[in-house]
Amino acid sequence: MYVCICRGVTEKTIREAVFQGADRMRDLKECLGVTEQCGICACHAKQILDQTLLERPQSMKNFLPASACMCETPA
Repeated sequence: MYVCICRGVTEKTIREAVFQGADRMRDLKECLGVTEQCGICACHAKQILDQTLLERPQSMKNFLPASACMCETPA
């Protein structure tokens, strides 16, 4: 499902970014462009971020720094 229509970011893309190290909305904005244009996606993106952080294995929580987010901004 699309979360950010402006940037074409899906729920799956946000989850992948979290598993790659994104753990703040700032990280999602930097690597995916979420909330950069109209901002309507902010609440839903935050919900997905929080839910995925809870699902992320405990072993990853202190292993990957936010700068490890290797996702690319969609074209």
